[in-house]
Amino acid sequence: MKDFMQTVELGVSQRRGDGVTRPKVWLRSEFVRVGLAEFLCTYVMMAFGLGSMAQVVTGQGQFGHFISINVGFGLGVAMGVHVGGKVSGAHMNGAVSFTMCVFGRLAWKMLPVYILAQLLGTFLASGTIYAIYYEAIQDYCGGNLTVTGEKATAGIFATYPAPYLSLAAGVADQVFGTAMLLLCLMALFDQRNQPAAAGSEPIAVGLLVLLIGISLGSNSGYAINPTRDFGARVFTAIAGWGVDVFRAGNGWWWVPVVAPTIGGVLGAGVYKALVEVHHPPLSGQREVQMEEESFPLQKEQTICSNECE
Repeated sequence: MKDFMQTVELGVSQRRGDGVTRPKVWLRSEFVRVGLAEFLCTYVMMAFGLGSMAQVVTGQGQFGHFISINVGFGLGVAMGVHVGGKVSGAHMNGAVSFTMCVFGRLAWKMLPVYILAQLLGTFLASGTIYAIYYEAIQDYCGGNLTVTGEKATAGIFATYPAPYLSLAAGVADQVFGTAMLLLCLMALFDQRNQPAAAGSEPIAVGLLVLLIGISLGSNSGYAINPTRDFGARVFTAIAGWGVDVFRAGNGWWWVPVVAPTIGGVLGAGVYKALVEVHHPPLSGQREVQMEEESFPLQKEQTICSNECE
């Protein structure tokens, strides 16, 4: 990577011959630009999602129900794609980033950038929602921050299993949910199949997350996202809920970290094996055109093509 000190160019620069004027502060590094975009879109997604969760829990049913949480996260994802889709691909999910690396659509050297940006976005969004709803949370739980029980509030931020759910069943739940997420994402952005219409990708992805929530959400809150869950869990551990956030549910914390990573690769692999690899060959010109139209998953293979090599 080029010297970080050259990442930011101050002043208005003029390209020789093409007359393009650059902004006063222009980030040249793909690492930085992608990281900032991924951080911001994750923050937006989590702020809306956790905010909907906090409103439902502290409002005790007066300001929404389970469907409100699903809609909040779904629309939050859609807004996140609008914020960062053309820059980072708006993964907002460590399982998505890992899967893109496995299938060669994202350089492995970029994976730490995505994971760090997603964790930071989740952590700060958790802190923001905690601050916004601080008095509501304190009023609801009487100042006693608990992970389990009738007035538990840790579930506003991270996911926990239903009382009846075993660890084995929880792993299966998260593997399947994330597999369905990646399988459908691959289909939505497969330009040689039936992709989402140009410009409708954000709402299509948001509807997919909503669909998973209303069909696979009751067992454990459909984390289907390692960085979303772990970042919020670390925040609650620091903010007052303590180490119980890692002990609850028979040590549940590792399930939404490991299982979605496995499920994402499985889901994308199933789509590729049963659908994508069987597309008839196209002419070179048409194939290039379709790759250029792909957004955002297919575009990840071009990230870092120049500066990261």
